Amino acid sequence: MTVSTSDLAGQVLAAQADSQAADAFIAQYMPFIRSETIKFTHVPPEQGHEDELSIAMFAFYQAMLSYQRIKGPFLAYSARIIRHRLIDEYRKQQRHSGVISLYQPQSQEEEAPLLEQIPDHQADMGSHQQRMASQEEIAEFSAQLDTFGITFSQVADNCPKQERTLRACGQALAYARSAPQLLDQMVATRRLPLAELAKGAGVERKTLERHRKYLVAILLAFTNGYEIIRGHLCHIHTEKGGNGQ
Repeated sequence: MTVSTSDLAGQVLAAQADSQAADAFIAQYMPFIRSETIKFTHVPPEQGHEDELSIAMFAFYQAMLSYQRIKGPFLAYSARIIRHRLIDEYRKQQRHSGVISLYQPQSQEEEAPLLEQIPDHQADMGSHQQRMASQEEIAEFSAQLDTFGITFSQVADNCPKQERTLRACGQALAYARSAPQLLDQMVATRRLPLAELAKGAGVERKTLERHRKYLVAILLAFTNGYEIIRGHLCHIHTEKGGNGQ
């Protein structure tokens, strides 16, 4: 069913005031988020671009929160936000690496990446089966988060912003993966084993407490094979001291 521009704007404004409506809206538009990511990378996220899909998802969430009717059609507005976030991320990576990327914008004035000059022979990247798999996994994961009293939007808000904190969460994840009984305990008790994680990972408990909702989400993503979800939450990079694989 096609949603009219005015109805869509109403959905966005309603989602701004209701976390459950926000989660449902994000899940509903995951195919759009995925499509916008592929427009930038020219390859499916599963081919080594899970981080880009994660960035796009949170950019969509930010666009939803900042949207006003005066900004025009929401999907066009959110597409711009997603693209700008992806461009910002690539420019940041290139500053650190000194390597020219095919995905890098050609110039400050021209935002089209270099790869757009190469013919794209990928067939049906946004297939119906992939979209359905994404939606089903997101729905299942959202339901499991709900048993902890947590929503997708709360996870987004609770993501670490500083590299030091991100690294601490990465250490906690790495320790939990080496001690799967902790993951089983968390699922069974619906409680994050903060004391055990802090001690085992060698990080301050207060740091983990401040990002409890984010930690619950990333630990849950490793309990039932949530491959797509892992991509959405993959902000912990090996070079930053974490383990995002």
